Amino acid sequence: MTDQTVTFLFLLALALSVPLHLWLGSRQIRHVAHHRKQVPADFAAVVPLEAHQKAADYTIARQKLDLIELFWGTAVLVGWTLMGGLDVLNGAVRDALLPRWGAMGYQLGLFVAFSLIGSLLDVPFSLWRVFRLEQRFGFNRMTPGLWLRDQLMQGLVGLLIGLPLAAMVLWFMASAGPWWWLWAFAAMALFMVAMMIVYPTVIAPMFNRFEPLPDGELKSRVEALMSRCGFRAKGFFVMDGSRRSAHANAYFTGFGSGKRVVFFDTLLKRLDVDEIEAVLAHELGHFHHRHVARRMGLMLGIWLLTLALIGWLMTQPAFYLGLGVRPSLDAPNHALALLLVMMVGPVFTFLASPIGASTSRRHEFQADAFASQHARADKLRSALLKLYEDNASTLAPDPLYVSFHYSHPPASARLTALAALETQAHPGKGVA
Repeated sequence: MTDQTVTFLFLLALALSVPLHLWLGSRQIRHVAHHRKQVPADFAAVVPLEAHQKAADYTIARQKLDLIELFWGTAVLVGWTLMGGLDVLNGAVRDALLPRWGAMGYQLGLFVAFSLIGSLLDVPFSLWRVFRLEQRFGFNRMTPGLWLRDQLMQGLVGLLIGLPLAAMVLWFMASAGPWWWLWAFAAMALFMVAMMIVYPTVIAPMFNRFEPLPDGELKSRVEALMSRCGFRAKGFFVMDGSRRSAHANAYFTGFGSGKRVVFFDTLLKRLDVDEIEAVLAHELGHFHHRHVARRMGLMLGIWLLTLALIGWLMTQPAFYLGLGVRPSLDAPNHALALLLVMMVGPVFTFLASPIGASTSRRHEFQADAFASQHARADKLRSALLKLYEDNASTLAPDPLYVSFHYSHPPASARLTALAALETQAHPGKGVA
């Protein structure tokens, strides 16, 4: 393998993935705009035209911003790699830190410097998305002070978690021989499990307030649902999601018997008890079908393959030179290898996106089917309709865009499937 070969493969991947991104995004904009004037027939009786048009406008605005970010992200990626940005940064950090802090200090310093610069480059888009786009459509509840606090807290938490993990991986790369990636994988897998335990009780409360779900009909209903579905939870909580956004959601978090059920306060204000029960039944469906465990297994498999690939690439000088970086002769290049794979990996894997997206959509259908067995399918349909309206989710996405980008089925497919399930449960009952 030569450095020219690496450069050619990288440019080829960019030439395939970036125009594909652009084409799919443009299709989505045109398709949504084309269907903006009329509510799809299946929803004409239940979705107001005003809500449908708001969803179309929101989708188009988000997509246009995504395309701008695509061009910016591509320019930044080429700047870091072929134009020598990472090479310059690496040289500066190495000269400043290697004599004082040694190989580990220099490599961790490179991670920090790269992350800090990357975060600063993303700030304009984050500000625009929150205070212009989300504000325009009535979703933003953040103040500039809260946004700044979140950025600082995320950075601090990232350092406290990321640096020890990076140091561990770098230590294995330097000390564990050619099979270092197996040891690193085992350590990262244990770290992921530990984070699933720590996140709900330590990290999440740094950003949001969690109050126990008060006693009453809702709590009794969700406890009864959990019991008849054979699940246990350590607690039911209400999260102050309305501090930041008007979007609504509910989710499970935690691991094993320590799982917690979390409802956004915006969800509780919008849905009735039957609808909340149906939404929770859907989330239970994911656990019943072991979707979470399967996704974790897939993620771990990808980690293992990626670490094994890095184990080979880090020994190839052409890998560094072909991506615009001169490997160090007097210091380890492990951090450089990790950063390069992290940056260029998505360019090579985007073409496989439909596989993961299709699997995720199938899981959503399975969870809906489970929910229809343990709650009312018509109530899940009505809940989803409210959430689609409140979140301004378009009812008319482009099918090809869906195949690459949608982890959940489009509204039409999902609600049609639920209507069929309701008809099967109540053959003599018509479904609106």
